[in-house]
Amino acid sequence: MRERFKNFFEQKKRPKILVVGDLILDEYIWGGINRISPEAPVPILETRSETLALGGAANVANNLVALGCEIHLCGAIGQDEKGDKLLQTIHNRSIQTEGIFRFVHRPTTSKMRIIAHNQQVMRIDKEDNRPITAETEKKLIQYINQMLPSMDGVICSDYQKGVLTEKVIHAIMHKAKKAKKPVIVDPKSSDFSLYKNATVITPNLKEVARSVPIKITNKENLDRAAEYLLNLTRSEAILITQGKDGMTLFQNKVKPISIETEAKEVFDVTGAGDTVISVFSLAVFVGFNFKEAAWLSNMAASIVVGKVGTAVVTLNEINEFLYEEMLRTSHTVLEVDELKKIIGLAKSTEKKVVFSNGCFDIIHGGHIEFLQKAKSLGDILVVGLNTDNSVKNLKGEGRPIKTEKERANILSALKFIDYITLFNEPTPEKLIREIRPDILVKGDDYKIDDVVGREIVEGYGAHVQLIPIVKGHSTTMTLEKILANHRPSEDSKGN
Repeated sequence: MRERFKNFFEQKKRPKILVVGDLILDEYIWGGINRISPEAPVPILETRSETLALGGAANVANNLVALGCEIHLCGAIGQDEKGDKLLQTIHNRSIQTEGIFRFVHRPTTSKMRIIAHNQQVMRIDKEDNRPITAETEKKLIQYINQMLPSMDGVICSDYQKGVLTEKVIHAIMHKAKKAKKPVIVDPKSSDFSLYKNATVITPNLKEVARSVPIKITNKENLDRAAEYLLNLTRSEAILITQGKDGMTLFQNKVKPISIETEAKEVFDVTGAGDTVISVFSLAVFVGFNFKEAAWLSNMAASIVVGKVGTAVVTLNEINEFLYEEMLRTSHTVLEVDELKKIIGLAKSTEKKVVFSNGCFDIIHGGHIEFLQKAKSLGDILVVGLNTDNSVKNLKGEGRPIKTEKERANILSALKFIDYITLFNEPTPEKLIREIRPDILVKGDDYKIDDVVGREIVEGYGAHVQLIPIVKGHSTTMTLEKILANHRPSEDSKGN
Protein backbone atom coordinates (compact mmCIF):
# COMPACT_ATOMS: atom_id res chain seq x y z
CA MET A 1 0.00 0.00 0.00
CA ARG A 2 2.78 2.43 0.88
CA GLU A 3 4.45 1.75 -2.45
CA ARG A 4 1.17 2.26 -4.35
CA PHE A 5 0.71 5.63 -2.68
CA LYS A 6 4.21 6.69 -3.72
CA ASN A 7 3.74 5.38 -7.27
CA PHE A 8 0.48 7.28 -7.64
CA PHE A 9 2.13 10.61 -7.00
CA GLU A 10 4.84 9.87 -9.52
CA GLN A 11 2.17 9.81 -12.20
CA LYS A 12 1.49 12.93 -14.26
CA LYS A 13 -2.31 12.85 -13.92
CA ARG A 14 -3.61 15.29 -11.32
CA PRO A 15 -6.85 14.30 -9.57
CA LYS A 16 -9.65 16.83 -10.03
CA ILE A 17 -11.65 17.39 -6.85
CA LEU A 18 -14.64 19.61 -6.11
CA VAL A 19 -14.63 21.03 -2.56
CA VAL A 20 -17.89 22.60 -1.34
CA GLY A 21 -18.36 24.25 2.02
CA ASP A 22 -17.79 27.12 4.40
CA LEU A 23 -14.81 29.36 3.60
CA ILE A 24 -12.98 30.84 6.58
CA LEU A 25 -10.13 33.34 6.87
CA ASP A 26 -7.68 32.36 9.60
CA GLU A 27 -5.67 35.30 10.96
CA TYR A 28 -2.70 34.85 13.27
CA ILE A 29 -1.05 37.45 15.47
CA TRP A 30 2.33 36.23 16.75
CA GLY A 31 4.15 37.71 19.70
CA GLY A 32 5.33 37.37 23.27
CA ILE A 33 3.97 38.19 26.71
CA ASN A 34 6.49 39.67 29.12
CA ARG A 35 4.48 42.06 31.29
CA ILE A 36 1.04 42.86 32.75
CA SER A 37 -0.94 45.97 31.81
CA PRO A 38 -0.97 48.72 34.48
CA GLU A 39 -4.50 49.61 33.36
CA ALA A 40 -5.98 46.21 34.20
CA PRO A 41 -4.65 42.83 35.35
CA VAL A 42 -4.30 41.47 31.82
CA PRO A 43 -1.20 40.32 29.89
CA ILE A 44 0.25 42.53 27.15
CA LEU A 45 1.07 40.87 23.84
CA GLU A 46 4.05 42.41 22.08
CA THR A 47 3.23 41.73 18.43
CA ARG A 48 6.04 40.46 16.22
CA SER A 49 4.21 39.39 13.05
CA GLU A 50 0.82 38.76 11.48
CA THR A 51 -0.07 36.02 8.99
CA LEU A 52 -3.09 34.84 7.01
CA ALA A 53 -4.14 31.24 6.39
CA LEU A 54 -7.04 29.38 4.82
CA GLY A 55 -9.64 27.83 7.09
CA GLY A 56 -12.68 25.58 6.74
CA ALA A 57 -13.31 24.26 3.24
CA ALA A 58 -10.54 26.54 1.97
CA ASN A 59 -8.03 24.71 4.18
CA VAL A 60 -9.26 21.38 2.81
CA ALA A 61 -8.61 22.74 -0.68
CA ASN A 62 -5.19 23.98 0.40
CA ASN A 63 -4.28 20.55 1.77
CA LEU A 64 -5.25 18.92 -1.50
CA VAL A 65 -3.28 21.41 -3.61
CA ALA A 66 -0.21 20.61 -1.49
CA LEU A 67 -0.77 16.97 -2.45
CA GLY A 68 -0.75 17.73 -6.17
CA CYS A 69 -4.48 17.93 -6.91
CA GLU A 70 -6.44 20.27 -9.16
CA ILE A 71 -9.02 21.86 -6.88
CA HIS A 72 -12.26 23.62 -7.73
CA LEU A 73 -13.55 25.41 -4.63
CA CYS A 74 -17.22 26.26 -4.18
CA GLY A 75 -18.61 28.51 -1.43
CA ALA A 76 -19.58 32.06 -0.48
CA ILE A 77 -17.82 34.97 1.21
CA GLY A 78 -18.72 38.52 2.17
CA GLN A 79 -18.24 41.63 0.07
CA ASP A 80 -15.75 43.04 2.57
CA GLU A 81 -12.06 43.53 3.31
CA LYS A 82 -11.65 40.11 4.93
CA GLY A 83 -13.35 38.57 1.91
CA ASP A 84 -10.82 40.32 -0.34
CA LYS A 85 -7.95 38.94 1.75
CA LEU A 86 -9.44 35.44 1.74
CA LEU A 87 -10.05 35.42 -2.03
CA GLN A 88 -6.52 36.68 -2.73
CA THR A 89 -5.02 34.03 -0.43
CA ILE A 90 -7.02 31.34 -2.24
CA HIS A 91 -5.80 32.67 -5.63
CA ASN A 92 -2.22 32.54 -4.36
CA ARG A 93 -2.59 28.78 -3.72
CA SER A 94 -3.56 28.08 -7.37
CA ILE A 95 -7.08 27.00 -6.36
CA GLN A 96 -9.87 27.50 -8.92
CA THR A 97 -12.27 30.17 -7.63
CA GLU A 98 -15.04 30.36 -10.25
CA GLY A 99 -17.36 28.67 -7.74
CA ILE A 100 -16.85 31.29 -5.00
CA PHE A 101 -19.69 33.79 -4.82
CA ARG A 102 -19.87 36.99 -2.78
CA PHE A 103 -22.76 38.48 -0.84
CA VAL A 104 -23.42 41.77 0.95
CA HIS A 105 -25.89 40.70 3.59
CA ARG A 106 -23.28 39.29 5.99
CA PRO A 107 -19.51 39.34 6.70
CA THR A 108 -16.83 36.87 5.70
CA THR A 109 -16.30 34.29 8.42
CA SER A 110 -12.96 34.86 10.14
CA LYS A 111 -11.06 33.53 13.13
CA MET A 112 -8.25 35.56 14.66
CA ARG A 113 -5.85 33.60 16.85
CA ILE A 114 -3.44 35.25 19.29
CA ILE A 115 -0.22 33.23 19.61
CA ALA A 116 2.24 33.95 22.43
CA HIS A 117 5.47 31.97 22.67
CA ASN A 118 4.03 29.44 20.17
CA GLN A 119 0.96 28.87 22.35
CA GLN A 120 -2.56 29.95 21.39
CA VAL A 121 -3.88 32.23 24.15
CA MET A 122 -7.04 33.64 22.58
CA ARG A 123 -9.35 33.33 19.57
CA ILE A 124 -11.64 36.05 18.22
CA ASP A 125 -14.39 34.92 15.82
CA LYS A 126 -16.41 37.06 13.42
CA GLU A 127 -19.27 35.23 11.74
CA ASP A 128 -22.91 35.12 10.78
CA ASN A 129 -24.30 31.59 10.66
CA ARG A 130 -27.54 32.36 8.86
CA PRO A 131 -28.14 30.26 5.73
CA ILE A 132 -27.11 31.80 2.44
CA THR A 133 -29.79 33.54 0.42
CA ALA A 134 -31.89 31.69 -2.12
CA GLU A 135 -30.08 33.59 -4.88
CA THR A 136 -26.62 32.50 -3.69
CA GLU A 137 -27.93 28.98 -3.12
CA LYS A 138 -29.10 28.85 -6.75
CA LYS A 139 -25.68 30.00 -8.03
CA LEU A 140 -23.90 27.34 -5.98
CA ILE A 141 -26.15 24.56 -7.25
CA GLN A 142 -25.73 25.65 -10.86
CA TYR A 143 -21.95 25.59 -10.49
CA ILE A 144 -22.01 22.19 -8.76
CA ASN A 145 -24.20 20.66 -11.47
CA GLN A 146 -21.89 22.05 -14.14
CA MET A 147 -18.58 20.90 -12.61
CA LEU A 148 -19.33 17.69 -10.74
CA PRO A 149 -19.44 15.22 -13.69
CA SER A 150 -15.85 16.08 -14.66
CA MET A 151 -14.50 15.64 -11.10
CA ASP A 152 -12.95 12.52 -9.55
CA GLY A 153 -14.92 13.16 -6.38
CA VAL A 154 -16.62 15.70 -4.11
CA ILE A 155 -15.80 16.81 -0.56
CA CYS A 156 -18.41 18.57 1.58
CA SER A 157 -16.71 20.54 4.35
CA ASP A 158 -19.53 21.61 6.64
CA TYR A 159 -18.65 24.12 9.38
CA GLN A 160 -22.30 25.15 9.90
CA LYS A 161 -21.71 28.67 8.64
CA GLY A 162 -24.70 28.60 6.31
CA VAL A 163 -23.31 27.43 2.94
CA LEU A 164 -24.21 23.73 2.99
CA THR A 165 -27.96 24.12 3.17
CA GLU A 166 -30.32 21.20 2.77
CA LYS A 167 -30.94 22.15 -0.88
CA VAL A 168 -27.21 22.40 -1.67
CA ILE A 169 -26.43 19.05 -0.02
CA HIS A 170 -29.36 17.37 -1.75
CA ALA A 171 -28.17 18.73 -5.12
CA ILE A 172 -24.67 17.38 -4.53
CA MET A 173 -25.90 13.90 -3.57
CA HIS A 174 -28.34 13.74 -6.49
CA LYS A 175 -25.79 14.84 -9.10
CA ALA A 176 -23.02 12.65 -7.65
CA LYS A 177 -25.23 9.55 -7.71
CA LYS A 178 -26.20 10.25 -11.31
CA ALA A 179 -22.53 10.80 -12.31
CA LYS A 180 -21.31 7.87 -10.16
CA LYS A 181 -18.89 10.07 -8.20
CA PRO A 182 -18.00 9.49 -4.52
CA VAL A 183 -18.96 12.12 -1.95
CA ILE A 184 -17.16 12.44 1.39
CA VAL A 185 -18.59 14.65 4.13
CA ASP A 186 -16.98 16.30 7.13
CA PRO A 187 -20.15 17.00 9.18
CA LYS A 188 -20.99 19.64 11.76
CA SER A 189 -24.76 19.38 11.86
CA SER A 190 -26.19 17.20 14.63
CA ASP A 191 -28.77 15.98 12.11
CA PHE A 192 -26.84 13.42 10.06
CA SER A 193 -29.90 12.71 7.93
CA LEU A 194 -28.84 15.80 5.95
CA TYR A 195 -25.90 13.76 4.64
CA LYS A 196 -27.95 10.80 3.44
CA ASN A 197 -26.33 8.85 0.56
CA ALA A 198 -22.84 10.23 1.18
CA THR A 199 -20.15 7.66 0.39
CA VAL A 200 -18.25 8.27 3.65
CA ILE A 201 -18.81 10.59 6.60
CA THR A 202 -15.88 11.64 8.82
CA PRO A 203 -17.15 13.02 12.17
CA ASN A 204 -15.16 13.35 15.37
CA LEU A 205 -16.30 11.68 18.59
CA LYS A 206 -18.02 14.80 19.93
CA GLU A 207 -20.03 15.21 16.71
CA VAL A 208 -21.12 11.59 16.88
CA ALA A 209 -22.15 11.92 20.53
CA ARG A 210 -24.55 14.80 19.87
CA SER A 211 -26.10 13.18 16.80
CA VAL A 212 -27.21 9.79 18.23
CA PRO A 213 -29.70 8.79 20.95
CA ILE A 214 -26.98 6.69 22.58
CA LYS A 215 -24.72 7.66 25.47
CA ILE A 216 -21.20 6.77 24.37
CA THR A 217 -19.26 5.54 27.40
CA ASN A 218 -17.40 2.55 25.96
CA LYS A 219 -16.43 0.74 22.76
CA GLU A 220 -19.71 -1.17 22.57
CA ASN A 221 -21.73 2.05 22.70
CA LEU A 222 -19.52 3.59 20.01
CA ASP A 223 -20.10 0.56 17.80
CA ARG A 224 -23.87 0.92 18.29
CA ALA A 225 -23.70 4.64 17.51
CA ALA A 226 -21.78 3.99 14.30
CA GLU A 227 -24.27 1.33 13.24
CA TYR A 228 -27.11 3.79 13.91
CA LEU A 229 -25.48 6.44 11.72
CA LEU A 230 -24.68 3.99 8.93
CA ASN A 231 -28.35 3.00 8.79
CA LEU A 232 -29.51 6.62 9.02
CA THR A 233 -27.24 7.98 6.28
CA ARG A 234 -27.02 4.87 4.07
CA SER A 235 -23.32 5.59 3.80
CA GLU A 236 -20.77 2.95 2.89
CA ALA A 237 -18.53 3.88 5.80
CA ILE A 238 -18.09 6.22 8.76
CA LEU A 239 -14.63 7.25 9.92
CA ILE A 240 -14.75 8.52 13.51
CA THR A 241 -11.73 10.50 14.68
CA GLN A 242 -10.96 10.32 18.40
CA GLY A 243 -8.11 12.71 19.05
CA LYS A 244 -5.24 11.10 20.94
CA ASP A 245 -7.03 7.74 20.64
CA GLY A 246 -6.68 7.70 16.85
CA MET A 247 -9.64 6.80 14.68
CA THR A 248 -12.04 3.96 13.99
CA LEU A 249 -13.41 2.93 10.59
CA PHE A 250 -16.92 1.46 10.52
CA GLN A 251 -18.38 -0.25 7.46
CA ASN A 252 -21.59 -2.18 6.92
CA LYS A 253 -21.26 -5.83 7.99
CA VAL A 254 -17.49 -5.45 8.50
CA LYS A 255 -15.61 -5.61 11.81
CA PRO A 256 -14.57 -2.09 12.94
CA ILE A 257 -10.95 -1.18 12.32
CA SER A 258 -9.17 0.88 15.00
CA ILE A 259 -6.07 2.88 14.04
CA GLU A 260 -3.88 4.30 16.79
CA THR A 261 -2.50 7.81 16.53
CA GLU A 262 1.12 8.10 15.41
CA ALA A 263 1.80 11.67 16.50
CA LYS A 264 5.24 12.02 18.10
CA GLU A 265 4.60 15.51 19.50
CA VAL A 266 1.46 17.66 19.48
CA PHE A 267 1.79 21.45 19.17
CA ASP A 268 -1.55 22.45 17.63
CA VAL A 269 -4.60 20.44 16.54
CA THR A 270 -5.96 23.34 14.43
CA GLY A 271 -6.96 22.05 11.01
CA ALA A 272 -6.16 18.40 11.80
CA GLY A 273 -9.70 17.39 10.80
CA ASP A 274 -9.24 19.15 7.44
CA THR A 275 -6.06 17.16 6.85
CA VAL A 276 -7.83 13.90 7.68
CA ILE A 277 -10.67 14.41 5.21
CA SER A 278 -8.28 15.73 2.55
CA VAL A 279 -5.92 12.77 2.58
CA PHE A 280 -8.67 10.22 3.17
CA SER A 281 -10.77 11.59 0.30
CA LEU A 282 -7.87 11.79 -2.12
CA ALA A 283 -6.89 8.19 -1.37
CA VAL A 284 -10.47 6.98 -1.92
CA PHE A 285 -10.88 8.99 -5.13
CA VAL A 286 -7.75 7.43 -6.68
CA GLY A 287 -8.69 3.86 -5.84
CA PHE A 288 -7.48 2.99 -2.35
CA ASN A 289 -9.87 1.05 -0.13
CA PHE A 290 -11.32 2.66 3.01
CA LYS A 291 -8.86 0.94 5.37
CA GLU A 292 -5.84 2.10 3.39
CA ALA A 293 -7.26 5.60 3.09
CA ALA A 294 -7.88 5.75 6.86
CA TRP A 295 -4.30 4.65 7.61
CA LEU A 296 -2.91 7.34 5.31
CA SER A 297 -5.13 10.07 6.76
CA ASN A 298 -4.18 9.12 10.32
CA MET A 299 -0.53 9.29 9.37
CA ALA A 300 -1.01 12.72 7.75
CA ALA A 301 -2.84 14.05 10.82
CA SER A 302 0.06 12.95 13.04
CA ILE A 303 2.34 15.14 10.93
CA VAL A 304 0.15 18.26 10.89
CA VAL A 305 -0.47 18.36 14.68
CA GLY A 306 3.28 18.74 15.09
CA LYS A 307 3.03 22.19 13.46
CA VAL A 308 1.76 25.46 14.92
CA GLY A 309 -1.25 27.10 13.29
CA THR A 310 -3.34 26.00 10.34
CA ALA A 311 -0.97 23.87 8.29
CA VAL A 312 -0.87 21.39 5.43
CA VAL A 313 0.96 18.14 4.77
CA THR A 314 3.20 17.93 1.73
CA LEU A 315 4.06 14.98 -0.48
CA ASN A 316 7.66 15.06 0.75
CA GLU A 317 6.50 14.86 4.36
CA ILE A 318 4.27 11.90 3.59
CA ASN A 319 7.05 10.11 1.74
CA GLU A 320 9.44 10.81 4.63
CA PHE A 321 6.93 9.40 7.11
CA LEU A 322 6.30 6.34 4.95
CA TYR A 323 10.02 5.76 4.65
CA GLU A 324 10.56 6.02 8.41
CA GLU A 325 7.66 3.66 8.99
CA MET A 326 9.13 1.12 6.58
CA LEU A 327 12.48 1.44 8.35
CA ARG A 328 10.83 0.86 11.70
CA THR A 329 8.92 -2.21 10.61
CA SER A 330 11.42 -3.80 8.20
CA HIS A 331 14.17 -6.33 8.87
CA THR A 332 17.82 -5.81 8.01
CA VAL A 333 18.00 -8.80 5.64
CA LEU A 334 15.53 -8.28 2.78
CA GLU A 335 14.48 -9.79 -0.50
CA VAL A 336 15.29 -7.62 -3.50
CA ASP A 337 11.66 -6.62 -4.16
CA GLU A 338 11.18 -5.33 -0.61
CA LEU A 339 14.54 -3.60 -0.68
CA LYS A 340 13.60 -1.79 -3.91
CA LYS A 341 10.47 -0.37 -2.23
CA ILE A 342 12.44 1.03 0.67
CA ILE A 343 15.15 2.46 -1.57
CA GLY A 344 12.49 4.06 -3.76
CA LEU A 345 10.98 5.83 -0.76
CA ALA A 346 14.44 6.77 0.51
CA LYS A 347 15.35 8.42 -2.78
CA SER A 348 12.04 10.28 -2.86
CA THR A 349 13.17 11.96 0.37
CA GLU A 350 16.56 12.75 -1.21
CA LYS A 351 18.51 10.18 0.78
CA LYS A 352 21.73 8.89 -0.78
CA VAL A 353 22.10 5.09 -1.17
CA VAL A 354 25.55 3.47 -0.96
CA PHE A 355 26.13 -0.10 -2.17
CA SER A 356 28.94 -2.58 -1.73
CA ASN A 357 29.17 -6.34 -1.96
CA GLY A 358 31.24 -9.30 -0.93
CA CYS A 359 31.37 -12.80 0.53
CA PHE A 360 32.24 -11.62 4.07
CA ASP A 361 33.07 -15.20 5.01
CA ILE A 362 35.06 -14.30 8.10
CA ILE A 363 34.47 -10.73 9.32
CA HIS A 364 37.72 -8.99 10.28
CA GLY A 365 38.90 -5.48 11.16
CA GLY A 366 39.47 -4.58 7.54
CA HIS A 367 35.81 -5.30 6.75
CA ILE A 368 34.63 -3.19 9.68
CA GLU A 369 36.68 -0.14 8.73
CA PHE A 370 35.76 -0.47 5.05
CA LEU A 371 32.01 -0.65 5.75
CA GLN A 372 32.15 2.25 8.22
CA LYS A 373 33.81 4.42 5.57
CA ALA A 374 31.23 3.28 2.99
CA LYS A 375 28.35 4.33 5.24
CA SER A 376 29.92 7.76 5.80
CA LEU A 377 29.50 8.46 2.06
CA GLY A 378 25.69 8.50 2.18
CA ASP A 379 22.54 7.95 4.20
CA ILE A 380 21.80 4.26 3.60
CA LEU A 381 24.32 1.45 3.27
CA VAL A 382 23.17 -1.66 1.39
CA VAL A 383 25.40 -4.75 1.33
CA GLY A 384 25.03 -7.38 -1.38
CA LEU A 385 26.02 -10.75 0.11
CA ASN A 386 27.03 -13.75 -2.00
CA THR A 387 24.97 -16.87 -1.32
CA ASP A 388 26.69 -20.09 -0.26
CA ASN A 389 26.46 -21.43 -3.81
CA SER A 390 27.93 -18.22 -5.23
CA VAL A 391 30.86 -18.30 -2.77
CA LYS A 392 31.59 -21.96 -3.56
CA ASN A 393 31.70 -21.24 -7.29
CA LEU A 394 34.05 -18.29 -6.70
CA LYS A 395 36.30 -19.68 -3.97
CA GLY A 396 36.13 -23.44 -4.50
CA GLU A 397 35.36 -26.41 -2.27
CA GLY A 398 35.53 -25.80 1.44
CA ARG A 399 34.12 -22.30 1.16
CA PRO A 400 32.29 -20.58 2.61
CA ILE A 401 33.40 -21.28 6.15
CA LYS A 402 30.15 -19.84 7.50
CA THR A 403 26.72 -20.26 5.94
CA GLU A 404 24.93 -17.37 4.26
CA LYS A 405 22.54 -17.20 7.22
CA GLU A 406 25.43 -16.93 9.69
CA ARG A 407 27.20 -14.31 7.58
CA ALA A 408 24.01 -12.27 7.17
CA ASN A 409 23.33 -12.40 10.93
CA ILE A 410 26.83 -11.16 11.74
CA LEU A 411 26.60 -8.30 9.23
CA SER A 412 23.15 -7.29 10.47
CA ALA A 413 24.62 -6.79 13.96
CA LEU A 414 26.79 -3.96 12.60
CA LYS A 415 24.82 -0.76 13.27
CA PHE A 416 26.22 1.11 10.27
CA ILE A 417 24.76 -1.46 7.81
CA ASP A 418 21.16 -0.63 7.00
CA TYR A 419 20.16 -3.48 4.67
CA ILE A 420 21.54 -6.77 3.41
CA THR A 421 20.33 -8.73 0.41
CA LEU A 422 21.67 -11.98 -1.00
CA PHE A 423 22.55 -12.65 -4.62
CA ASN A 424 23.30 -16.01 -6.23
CA GLU A 425 25.12 -14.83 -9.35
CA PRO A 426 28.94 -14.65 -9.62
CA THR A 427 28.76 -10.83 -9.73
CA PRO A 428 26.27 -8.26 -8.34
CA GLU A 429 25.51 -6.76 -11.78
CA LYS A 430 21.87 -7.84 -11.77
CA LEU A 431 21.41 -6.59 -8.21
CA ILE A 432 22.96 -3.22 -9.04
CA ARG A 433 20.57 -2.83 -12.00
CA GLU A 434 17.64 -3.55 -9.66
CA ILE A 435 18.42 -1.22 -6.77
CA ARG A 436 20.29 1.57 -8.67
CA PRO A 437 22.52 2.89 -5.86
CA ASP A 438 23.85 6.46 -5.87
CA ILE A 439 27.39 5.31 -5.01
CA LEU A 440 29.02 1.95 -5.76
CA VAL A 441 31.88 1.32 -3.32
CA LYS A 442 34.89 -1.03 -3.60
CA GLY A 443 38.34 -1.18 -2.04
CA ASP A 444 41.26 0.64 -3.64
CA ASP A 445 42.91 -2.70 -4.49
CA TYR A 446 40.61 -2.40 -7.54
CA LYS A 447 41.00 -0.04 -10.46
CA ILE A 448 37.89 2.01 -11.31
CA ASP A 449 37.59 0.41 -14.75
CA ASP A 450 37.69 -3.08 -13.24
CA VAL A 451 34.83 -2.56 -10.78
CA VAL A 452 31.84 -4.73 -11.67
CA GLY A 453 28.81 -2.52 -12.22
CA ARG A 454 30.76 0.67 -13.03
CA GLU A 455 29.22 1.10 -16.47
CA ILE A 456 25.75 0.46 -15.04
CA VAL A 457 25.88 3.13 -12.34
CA GLU A 458 27.62 5.68 -14.52
CA GLY A 459 24.96 5.05 -17.15
CA TYR A 460 22.23 6.52 -14.93
CA GLY A 461 24.37 9.29 -13.43
CA ALA A 462 25.77 7.62 -10.30
CA HIS A 463 29.42 6.90 -9.63
CA VAL A 464 32.01 4.47 -8.25
CA GLN A 465 34.17 5.34 -5.26
CA LEU A 466 37.24 3.46 -4.08
CA ILE A 467 37.98 3.28 -0.36
CA PRO A 468 41.52 2.63 0.95
CA ILE A 469 41.66 -0.84 2.42
CA VAL A 470 43.48 -1.74 5.63
CA LYS A 471 46.70 -3.53 4.75
CA GLY A 472 47.32 -6.92 6.28
CA HIS A 473 43.65 -7.88 6.50
CA SER A 474 41.86 -10.39 4.31
CA THR A 475 39.79 -13.53 4.73
CA THR A 476 42.50 -15.57 3.01
CA MET A 477 45.19 -14.25 5.35
CA THR A 478 42.95 -14.87 8.36
CA LEU A 479 42.37 -18.47 7.30
CA GLU A 480 46.10 -19.00 6.74
CA LYS A 481 46.85 -17.75 10.25
CA ILE A 482 44.24 -20.05 11.73
CA LEU A 483 45.63 -23.03 9.85
CA ALA A 484 49.19 -22.13 10.76
CA ASN A 485 48.32 -21.91 14.43
CA HIS A 486 46.68 -25.32 14.32
CA ARG A 487 49.18 -27.05 12.01
CA PRO A 488 51.13 -29.78 13.88
CA SER A 489 54.80 -28.90 14.43
CA GLU A 490 57.65 -31.05 13.08
CA ASP A 491 58.42 -32.20 16.63
CA SER A 492 54.87 -33.25 17.27
CA LYS A 493 54.84 -35.32 14.05
CA GLY A 494 57.59 -37.55 15.35
CA ASN A 495 55.82 -38.31 18.59
